[in-house]
This record gives sequence, C-alpha cells and structure tokens, in this order.
Amino acid sequence: MIIGAHSIVYSKRPEDDRAFLRDVLKFSSVDVGEGWLIFGLPPSEVAVHPSDENDVHELYLMCDDVQAFIAEMARHDLACGPVQNQGWGLLTQLTLPGGGKLGVYQPRHARPRATAARPARTGAKKRPRVAAPRPGRATRKLPARKKRR
Repeated sequence: MIIGAHSIVYSKRPEDDRAFLRDVLKFSSVDVGEGWLIFGLPPSEVAVHPSDENDVHELYLMCDDVQAFIAEMARHDLACGPVQNQGWGLLTQLTLPGGGKLGVYQPRHARPRATAARPARTGAKKRPRVAAPRPGRATRKLPARKKRR
C-alpha cells in the first residue's frame, strides 16, 4: 500500500536549493532526468493539525540539537531565525538559498516507531519463493491445487 512520502519544496531558485540539500545537508539523491534531483530523507512522521482550511500542508526537518544545527548553517552563511520553545520542540526557520523558509526543529515529543516500507511493485508478478529441500531430508509432495473459475 503506502511505501513512503514525497514532499515538495517550491522555490524561485530550485538549483540553489537542490545544491543546499545535496552539499550542505548531504541528502542522497537520484537524478530522474535533466538534473532533476529527488532526495532521500531520514525517517519521518506526519501529524494532522486542526485548521479552518483544507489543503494547507507544511514541511519541517527535525534535528537532534537545534543550536548545533544553527551553528552548522552559519558556517555555510545560511541564516536561521531565533529559536522558539514550542513545548513540543525547539523551532527555528532556515532561510534557503532560494529565499524560501523551512522549519527545522528539535523534537521534545516521543517519536513514533517507523513504519516499514514495502518494496515498490514493478508491474511484473513475482514468483513465489520455493525453498530448496535440505540435503538428507525427504520431501513430500503437496496435493495439486484446484483451479479457480
């Protein structure tokens, strides 16, 4: 069923923001054609917040030490906003090279267990695995299955 999540960051300067994700955050990527990079993300979670509107979604990155994150971004000449203690976490906003803002926080809440991703289906049906008999063991023949109509 669900095998993962795909987040989108819109940018006026996508090449600069892609370089940031690749070179500064060191996210692995695949080129899906013509330099269009799709980045792998660390384990993630999703929450549903009350709102007066639908179709409003946000993306936050999580870190284990927000002050260390801010110091690392400063070494790359990237600005972060002041840290806000939200109770559930320590929140800052990173200004991306493309000019957009991205929330980054150090969670103080319990983390959910990761859901195991299933491998993507390729359209071809996989053959069931049949274990080879162990040497020295007798094998028994299973009755033939009836065909469904």
